[in-house]
Amino acid sequence: MIGFNAAPFVGKEFEYMKQAIDHHKICGDGEFTKKCKAWIEQNTGTAEALLTTSCTHALEMAALLCDIKPGDEVIMPSYTFVSTADAFVLRGATIVFVDIRPDTMNIDEKLIEDAITERTKAIVPVHYAGVACEMDTILEIARRHNLYVVEDAAQGIMATYKGKSLGTLGEFGCYSFHETKNLSMGEGGALLIREQQFIERAEIMREKGTNRSKFFRGEIDKYSWCDMGSSYLPSDMNAAYLWAQFEAADQITAKRMSIWNAYDEAFRDYGRFEVPYIPQECQHNAHMYYIKVKDLEERTALIAHLLSHDIRAVFHYVPLHSSQAGRRFGRFHGEDVYTTKESDRLLRLPIYYSMKPEETAYVIEQVMAFYGK
Repeated sequence: MIGFNAAPFVGKEFEYMKQAIDHHKICGDGEFTKKCKAWIEQNTGTAEALLTTSCTHALEMAALLCDIKPGDEVIMPSYTFVSTADAFVLRGATIVFVDIRPDTMNIDEKLIEDAITERTKAIVPVHYAGVACEMDTILEIARRHNLYVVEDAAQGIMATYKGKSLGTLGEFGCYSFHETKNLSMGEGGALLIREQQFIERAEIMREKGTNRSKFFRGEIDKYSWCDMGSSYLPSDMNAAYLWAQFEAADQITAKRMSIWNAYDEAFRDYGRFEVPYIPQECQHNAHMYYIKVKDLEERTALIAHLLSHDIRAVFHYVPLHSSQAGRRFGRFHGEDVYTTKESDRLLRLPIYYSMKPEETAYVIEQVMAFYGK
């Protein structure tokens, strides 16, 4: 069986996890957490990176730092994971969904401004499949309306927009290191902070509302409760696993890119379905290769065909605005022209670090077999 995903493993993970155990420091902010933090900062240029227990928690921290309150509104696409909305719903916000672009599956930047009201507090672009949203337009809208921009870059590690790392363009950026992502620690994430003014409060929130980080740096004699917060620190065991991935990040990305390119070379001019569009200003990270077929019925049949040939291919998000919670906590602004229609057509193909070239070739062969070559 060719599974849809396998978590990356490069060989040094066990060694580094053992080192963490031998150092008797497996809770948060140990040696490997600090190494991962430094790697993110050096490789993205962000002012601060804080490793978290998940991208969900990174988004929750961003919502706190944006001072989201009941009655505020936050604009985002409906075609995203529930965490994008949950982080702001937990603070009492109303989610305002707008339609997506059919070419990139990202939020349609041309529809954002019309959705802004006097209650709007933030815009949350989601960089789908590691392909950047049209950030110049989004940032300009946010500047004119004095809004925060929180980038959901869960899929965006090592991807860029006009040469700048995803997650570093808005006030806050959020990465995921879930096992389905390019670089993984099983469960985990990171909050990227662009401006110095937010760093100290973010540290306090991440340490259960205490200034414990200052204490460990020797800046104060004892720490105390200073602000609201929670326990957003991952174990150093998880960070040790991630550090092995960071060391091999270029190697992992190159391998994923080779699989992505093999799919694209086979399917780009095939003509039976649509393939991913990468805008010129975007450098993607081969997080995902998807195809968009005629309709839901065709997708269901293709999934069944591939599964009968031991290939697991899967669809993706069910639009949030169509869910029970989406209707309760949010509203769709304007017309749903593309969100539902395009989500019904999209099918993700297997792509992961340990995937063999012959497995990629077999997936291509069976997709083409479904369409009769």
